Amino acid sequence: MTNKQNQWDVIIVGGGAAGIACCASLLKRRPDLAIAIVEPSDRHYYQPAFTLVGAGSFEPAATCRSTASLIPDGAKWVRSRVTVMDPAQQRVGLDDGQSLYYRALVVAPGLELNLGAIEGLEATLGSNGVSSNYLFELAPYTWECVSQLRQGRALFTQPPMPIKCAGAPQKAMYLSCHHWEQRGCLKDVDVQFHNAGGVLFGVADFVPPLMEYVKRYQAHLNFNSQLVAVDGGARQALFRDTDTEGASHDRYEDFDFLHVVPPQRAPRFVRDSELANDAGWVAVDEATLQHPRFDNVFSLGDACGASNAKTAAAVRKQAPVVAENLIAMLADKPLTARYEGYGACPLTVEKGKVVLAEFGYQGVLQPSFPLNPTVARKSMWWLKAKAMPRIYFDLMLKGHEWLAKPARL
Repeated sequence: MTNKQNQWDVIIVGGGAAGIACCASLLKRRPDLAIAIVEPSDRHYYQPAFTLVGAGSFEPAATCRSTASLIPDGAKWVRSRVTVMDPAQQRVGLDDGQSLYYRALVVAPGLELNLGAIEGLEATLGSNGVSSNYLFELAPYTWECVSQLRQGRALFTQPPMPIKCAGAPQKAMYLSCHHWEQRGCLKDVDVQFHNAGGVLFGVADFVPPLMEYVKRYQAHLNFNSQLVAVDGGARQALFRDTDTEGASHDRYEDFDFLHVVPPQRAPRFVRDSELANDAGWVAVDEATLQHPRFDNVFSLGDACGASNAKTAAAVRKQAPVVAENLIAMLADKPLTARYEGYGACPLTVEKGKVVLAEFGYQGVLQPSFPLNPTVARKSMWWLKAKAMPRIYFDLMLKGHEWLAKPARL
């Protein structure tokens, strides 16, 4: 099929990590495919470094590149926003009224931060000591707040799952605490971590080493405690605590610094489509990443409804699986590639040391290196801060599948 009259072999919804990596992997295997990437933004962000920006350890400008510079050769960038996905008609509707038609669809638009779910948050973000490393423009403000704080109360929040990079809320806490420890003022800062969930980290193997840092930094853990409102002017945050029997009560907490991780969800055009599962994410087979009802639809990245951790590292393993299986589908051949749920969370427990948590479905450890993965290491900080950005831009987004060979069905 040619790309005449808006007809495409493959339409990829989303030009972030997942969309571009999948496109590059497809073209590596089939350079003749007519592929369109639909992406409205002209800027592409390396989001894993936002945590480091918020700790004064990474230049903000180095996290951003132009989308045009990253679109793989041989693909067409359609700079528009998807409003409708119509799998029955093999059609994607755009915000300019256009329709694009496909033989195969890859849904990889990422997720959206639901800032409006926390009353008062949007009005105060970026001021009054309220910040979030989840936004490019706010990560530098996190560092400004952390570096200026000498005493008082610092609150760090984590919303209900799923969120992208589930370790990022506590990474912000650890790096902030390490800075205050180095400045000699940690003893004067009341550090509180409010987690809407019931555990510090979802993979039990990594909880003991993380708890050592919680104790070292004298951070107070508040589980089943969800941020529901912020009054920036009054420097107060409202939390809803839920007990073991499901009863809840609200309490106000004063703060001098508040690092917020907002609730997250799939984009509306995903939630409202026939492709969504009950939770609003794209329904997929956990192994093949193929939609259970529409054989010519695949998904990867943060909008994908598989139960893996939503990380850029997951995309590195997902992209070859989707590419291989989509090409097999187009050729009416059996699918052969299997995704085993891999995700990685480099837990920045201090400046200069990282616990590299790598795991798959059901929390099964999937370490890439022959080392004890629960130990904080300087080498893993180097990997996080120096090597991973290059692996991302120079390998993953260009179809070079480093340590990403798919498992077999």
